[in-house]
Amino acid sequence: MSAPTRSALVAEAERWIGTPYCHQASRRGAGTDCLGLVMGIWNAVAGSTITLSRADQKHWAQHAKGEPLLHGLRAHLAEIDPLQALPGDLVALRWRHGWPASHLAFVMGDGTIIHAYEGGAVVRSHLTPWTQHIAAAFTFPGMSEDTTAPLSKDI
Repeated sequence: MSAPTRSALVAEAERWIGTPYCHQASRRGAGTDCLGLVMGIWNAVAGSTITLSRADQKHWAQHAKGEPLLHGLRAHLAEIDPLQALPGDLVALRWRHGWPASHLAFVMGDGTIIHAYEGGAVVRSHLTPWTQHIAAAFTFPGMSEDTTAPLSKDI
């Protein structure tokens, strides 16, 4: 299989829109959480598995020590400057100042992100309200560069 492209990640993320939120799930159309969304999209596009650690509790981030999500992402993905994020990259978000990062979203490059949120579904949201919550940004290993518009144009 050839290297996944940014446009393939973006297209796959769009296919997940409307998938209901389900804690610790990762199945398009049936249910997913934000981490399952990341794993499911990568698995579909790359044809390989990326496994990231999951917390057992729904509200684990409120009680976490350090940055467990960022630590796990750094073990598998390349951290980048959030202002240089391109479509298909990930942003890790904090729900509140001082809390560990606990939410993930795909950058779409049109001023939006795609993410799964509790009590809802996988949705496309405007990026602007989320920019103050960005803790870090990541790119997938071995991805083919077919898009060049950085996130900074969307902020």
